[in-house]
Amino acid sequence: MEKQDNRNQEEDLDTASEAKAGEEDGAVEIPVEDGNFEEEDGCETPEEETEEAQQEDEAEQESGAEEADAPDAAGSAKEGFFRKKKKDKKEEAMKTKIDELEDRVKRQMAEFENFRKRTDKEKAAMFETGAKSVIEKILPVVDNFERGLAAVPEEEKGSAFVEGMNKVYKQLLTELDNMGVKPIEAVGQEFDPNFHNAVMHIEDENLGENVVAEEFQKGYTYHDTVVRHSMVKVAN
Repeated sequence: MEKQDNRNQEEDLDTASEAKAGEEDGAVEIPVEDGNFEEEDGCETPEEETEEAQQEDEAEQESGAEEADAPDAAGSAKEGFFRKKKKDKKEEAMKTKIDELEDRVKRQMAEFENFRKRTDKEKAAMFETGAKSVIEKILPVVDNFERGLAAVPEEEKGSAFVEGMNKVYKQLLTELDNMGVKPIEAVGQEFDPNFHNAVMHIEDENLGENVVAEEFQKGYTYHDTVVRHSMVKVAN
């Protein structure tokens, strides 16, 4: 009996020593009976703590997403503004370029029109010069016809030869008239240095002062331009 009591005391001492050692190590075991875990008032189970933590994480994520969306929206608006400004600037540059090209085309068209007019005028002047040169060479032939017909005696003016020469002379004058060649009126007209070339002066009371008394050589005009001045005698 005493031995049993001694053994129980030793076991109690061993148990107390182990408990003391556990307290010193910081690991105290609390016996829990299986199936008899009871929740204290105001305490949460591990499942509820996990679910609440998940909800908090989701709320934080949503809040962070909203905060992230706000700068993105502002950045998109700013980017859109600069994109529109760049587009407007590009369109303005294109419009300026188009205006410059249109102005250049208009200038070139005006220059071409001036060139065409100038060329036509030069061509006309060259044609006039060439025509006047030909007419000047034909006029001495007309003069010779006139001198030859004037020298024909009266009794021979009805001959076939003289009539043929007279017809050729009239045909030549008709063709010159169709070309625009006109004779200058001189005798009885007031002297005009633009059309007449005075080679002699006479005193004649029957004629007025500065009046053409006689024509030595007939003058001609071509399209209102003098080809040859009339050679005349003027009364003082």
